[in-house]
Amino acid sequence: MEKDPRSFLNRMLFETVLEEVNGFGPFQILILVLLCSPRIVLPCHFLLNNFIAAIPPHHCDFKAADHDGLLSNLSEQQRLVVSLPLTEDGLPKACEMFPEAQFDLLSNGSSGSDLPTVHCSRWVYDNSTFTSTLATEFDLVCDRKSLARTASTIFFMGVMLGGIAFGFLCDKYGRKNMLLLSYALPVVFGLSSAFVTSYEMFAVLRFFTGFGLTGISIISLVLSLEWSDTIHRSFIGVMGSTAWSVGNMILAGLAFSIRDWRHLMLAVTAPLGLALLSWWWLPESARWLLANGKVEKARFYLNRCSKFNKGQTLSPQIQLESFIDIKGTKKAEKTYNFLDLVRTPRIRSYTIITGIVWYGVAQTYYGISLNISGFGLSIYLTHFIYSAIEVPAKWTIFVLLNIIGRKWCQAGTQLLTGICIFINIFIPDSLWYVRAAIAILGKGASEAAFTTVFLYTTEIFPTVIRQNAMGYTAFMSRLGVCISPLILLLEDVWVTLPQIILCTGAILSGLVVLLLPETLNIHLPETIEDVENPRRKGTSDGVESTEARLDSKLSPGLT
Repeated sequence: MEKDPRSFLNRMLFETVLEEVNGFGPFQILILVLLCSPRIVLPCHFLLNNFIAAIPPHHCDFKAADHDGLLSNLSEQQRLVVSLPLTEDGLPKACEMFPEAQFDLLSNGSSGSDLPTVHCSRWVYDNSTFTSTLATEFDLVCDRKSLARTASTIFFMGVMLGGIAFGFLCDKYGRKNMLLLSYALPVVFGLSSAFVTSYEMFAVLRFFTGFGLTGISIISLVLSLEWSDTIHRSFIGVMGSTAWSVGNMILAGLAFSIRDWRHLMLAVTAPLGLALLSWWWLPESARWLLANGKVEKARFYLNRCSKFNKGQTLSPQIQLESFIDIKGTKKAEKTYNFLDLVRTPRIRSYTIITGIVWYGVAQTYYGISLNISGFGLSIYLTHFIYSAIEVPAKWTIFVLLNIIGRKWCQAGTQLLTGICIFINIFIPDSLWYVRAAIAILGKGASEAAFTTVFLYTTEIFPTVIRQNAMGYTAFMSRLGVCISPLILLLEDVWVTLPQIILCTGAILSGLVVLLLPETLNIHLPETIEDVENPRRKGTSDGVESTEARLDSKLSPGLT
């Protein structure tokens, strides 16, 4: 494949145009605010299952079996003794009861473990922490206990498939149009899920809610980055990620204040109505418009950007028509799809590696985030601390991204996460404060890894397939997320097995990152040619001057 000199020219020209209109002014800040605000809602849905599907302490409802009313003369503790067998820990069993009251147990002190039992058909729940959850309303306990975590898996299946769909549609129909759809779907299905009458109906609606929310996740970041200059990309990536952490902390506060799952569902979905209103002020990506030959529309938005930032329109001497061939093909109407992620060797290798990395990062992050019990703290406080530690982690990584680069930040944070999980395997539960401290450190590292991978991926893939790449990596990410709740269920097989799996995934994905290139201070690639035949550093002055002369011919007003 021969290198097309115009590929480098087109890429450089757009960066120069951004510089001309101010690549990070009030216009970009407005875009960032409008796109970050809806991102606050994302963690409120992605981690909502921690609260709406929580399983409180419960035991069989034995009062229905008291046909003779004999239990009415006993205290509550005595009723439990004569009606429920005990576990080895001396606690009433949650899923079994005696077929009839065993009054002999009041005098002999036996646990009744050798007496016949029957399985429950109804349960009594401890409502001191939650007024209502999916588990208490639809009896997702005992034989149906796995359905509580399965609800999260079903939601992330929707997120996973939504990543594929929105990745393709955004590169074909534009970022802005698909963002509107990604706002509307969660509003409709999210609000509807608060009024369901069955678990099955809830699961279906949550699937489509997740399908829509993934569009917000991948489109908002790409759109804001494509309007930004090179030097501010790290800042934009970290700000978008900080919005996630803010939403995560808000979720802890909302869940603490609203203990009914239906009301909580309404509270975390309603803010997306404001996102629908703010959509009208968002621009389409000028990069995408030029990559698809829509020059006049691109000029319209660039003029708007220039007026907003500098009080004047774009210079008419800037020849945006030179971007018509930016796709590197003779036909400007050529459509790119997911197959272009594997057609050429370098992009194919990036596709495989980033898929592994996203899977490992997501599986680890959600494996930690969905396991907020067992640290001696309330689940609300644990969730809040897990969320709060993300903020310093993000801004620490923001500094490091511009010092040691994307590759080493990605690998280092993922390896640190794996090490923290590994250490906690060997710390006994009695040292809960040590376990909590290490878990919080691991959570911060995993969030830093997530922050980095979003930015890193957008910088690796070119504009013409960037949204397809984000859709593919979102699919791999959500595949890891879907499996995370199921991995946590393996603690019933062996209590440390989930931690071993999460630790292994984190370390392996961290090592794989080392096979990717560094993208620090590199212009965003526009075409597949830019990636397959990158311009080498340290090129001769003669080459530089030739490119400069070509740039001058196409855009004399910029020289």
